[in-house]
Amino acid sequence: MPHSDTRRDIRAVYRTDLDGLRGVAIALVACFHVWFGRVSGGVDVFLTLSGYFFVGSLLRHAIASSDPVATFRDAVNPWPRLSRLLRRLLPALITVLIGVAILTVAILPQTRWVNVGRETIASALYFQNYYLAQNSQDYLAASSANSPLQHLWSMSMQGQFFVATLLVLLVLAALLKLLGLRLRAFARPAVIRGVLGGLVALVALASFYYAQARQGVDLGINHWLQDRLGVNQPYNYYDTLARLWEPLVGGLLAVWMPRIRLRSWLRTLLTVGALGLIVSCGWWIDGVAEYPGPMALVPVGATLLIIFSGAVAPDEPVPAANRMLASRQGVWLGNLAYALYLIHWPLLIFYLALVSRDQANVVEGTGILAVSLGLAWLTKRYIEDPLRGGGRSPLAERTLPRLPGIRYGAALTTLLVVGTLAVGTGAKVWEHRMAGVSVDTTNLDPHQYPGARAWLDDAPVPALDPQPTPLAAEFDLAPTSGDHVMAHFEDPDFHVGVYGDPTAERTLAVAGGSHAEMWVPALDIIGKRNGFKVTTYLKMGCPLTLEDYPTRPDGSPYPECGPWVRKVLDELERVRPDAVFTNTTRPNPDGPADHVPPGYLMVFDELLAAGIPVLGMRDTPWPHDGDGRAITTPGCLAAGGDAQSCGSSRAYSLAPIDPITDYASTHPGLHAVDMSDAVCDDTFCPAIIGNIIVYKDYHHLGATYVRSLSSALSYRLAQALPWTGPPFGPFD
Repeated sequence: MPHSDTRRDIRAVYRTDLDGLRGVAIALVACFHVWFGRVSGGVDVFLTLSGYFFVGSLLRHAIASSDPVATFRDAVNPWPRLSRLLRRLLPALITVLIGVAILTVAILPQTRWVNVGRETIASALYFQNYYLAQNSQDYLAASSANSPLQHLWSMSMQGQFFVATLLVLLVLAALLKLLGLRLRAFARPAVIRGVLGGLVALVALASFYYAQARQGVDLGINHWLQDRLGVNQPYNYYDTLARLWEPLVGGLLAVWMPRIRLRSWLRTLLTVGALGLIVSCGWWIDGVAEYPGPMALVPVGATLLIIFSGAVAPDEPVPAANRMLASRQGVWLGNLAYALYLIHWPLLIFYLALVSRDQANVVEGTGILAVSLGLAWLTKRYIEDPLRGGGRSPLAERTLPRLPGIRYGAALTTLLVVGTLAVGTGAKVWEHRMAGVSVDTTNLDPHQYPGARAWLDDAPVPALDPQPTPLAAEFDLAPTSGDHVMAHFEDPDFHVGVYGDPTAERTLAVAGGSHAEMWVPALDIIGKRNGFKVTTYLKMGCPLTLEDYPTRPDGSPYPECGPWVRKVLDELERVRPDAVFTNTTRPNPDGPADHVPPGYLMVFDELLAAGIPVLGMRDTPWPHDGDGRAITTPGCLAAGGDAQSCGSSRAYSLAPIDPITDYASTHPGLHAVDMSDAVCDDTFCPAIIGNIIVYKDYHHLGATYVRSLSSALSYRLAQALPWTGPPFGPFD
């Protein structure tokens, strides 16, 4: 006879209140994305529910497989469950990816096609979370510059969880089946629960520990892992290993549900309190900075509490709050949660790109949500349901034209397969085309493309298309990029590049982050012309600063930066270059204009005390439009903009006077260099100057424009340190 476990039969009963909880979660996710630009905690609710249902189903499979009448093949065969999983997940996902591909070509500038194409493939193959993690994209407020597929990181993470958990627990079920044939104790449901629950708990604890270590939380035992992997919260946010504990604790509750008899009013109180935490946590927890760390226990724990509160015995009444979640409206919205999650974000992003805004107002947001809801219903009714059931949609069969011998489900499957192949092929073809794009503007005729010389030397500007083209501008890089001498975020070492005149006795060391690196094309020319060596000490996103808690450009902690700066300063004081070239300012985080971070001054003090002069370059403006939104210059130009519409206000990015001026006046060894007038006039910073595109992205000057600044920069350097001159002529 089949094994029974009547004490636990309540878990096999379908919980419609949890469908309602899904509805609450998707409402939070969509509303927070559309209107508030914050992480709501709804995704963490989804993860916990997914683990509860999925691990619970695998537990029931393991118990059923232990029955003597069940075959070993039944215990280990993954295909029945895997095929159901694929039918559940893929149809809606593929439909959305095809729609995103079409809208990308129709709405977004060509400069963004490669990245969207790569993300489309990553999403279809369920590694979008790691694609985003590797490319250091932070999950912040929606804007027209965000990826329309950025939200699919959670789908990829869940897909990885489903497949890995399925395979591991099926192997465990097979082992228990073999043991049960020899020792009947291993065929008992209680033993199976214990073994499976122990494994789930162990992996969940390991994942939780890993998440805390990578976030930088000190639990007293994290140092070993932190020392080896480092702290990296942007990566941690997307990492499946760090997120795994969230669905696993849900699964643990499916394995072991506390059997505590509570009064119905108390269960209702617990559910209401848990709902309050889920609804409110998006306001008082910064999910981007805190999840999946300890604060993720708030939405996860609240979800577990709701699951527990509604798990009543057959003779107990269902709590009122759980009955409310199980209402027809809540269950209806919960059933649309998957499709609605897939659709609402790209619809929002494409709308914002179309109207060139970063946020939707109340009316627009309501319209986006309404359209998303309608599309989600259509997707579920005409795509998910018929393919999930492996057959036809009765309503579709009645309302759509019927071809002889062709079922709706088969036709739909064919269309999705063809669409997938077309999108994937198109993405790879476009990526291959862009991979062949290179920028070689070293021999541009300066009379036709004067660049900065058009302003500084009054050079005439003929009517020509700018160089490089907007599509190629992102490849307009300093030679250090091709030489791979810039340390990546996690790289603890410096890698010295040599430019200018390698045989010269005098040396100018360029040190800091990418905003120091972008001046290397001009310094290379100046060094060759004037007989000095240019050495580089560069790290991504890490300017020379001695602040206690450096951050990455996205504001997340950057613990690798401080030790690297210390190592570079020690090396500079050892080799003693004739001068150090680095940045003196950054955008002011508290408002417009620029400022000198205190950590920079500490570096200058140390170098000057060591007798090493500093050439302090003021940072160039970070382009913004009139509403303070960031402008990615090549993308703006590719979308049809021009030098004016893609330009920005000088006053927004630059203070009236170089902020380092006061420090330089009392520290003669620091020579302030301000090239702002080569990028902006008195009030405006155009996107194109002298037929050359100024910026290669949001805030880095392109190498072509920097080379056009060689004469002017040589003049400024020679004023500070005569051995770097004399300057050369405008067209030399």
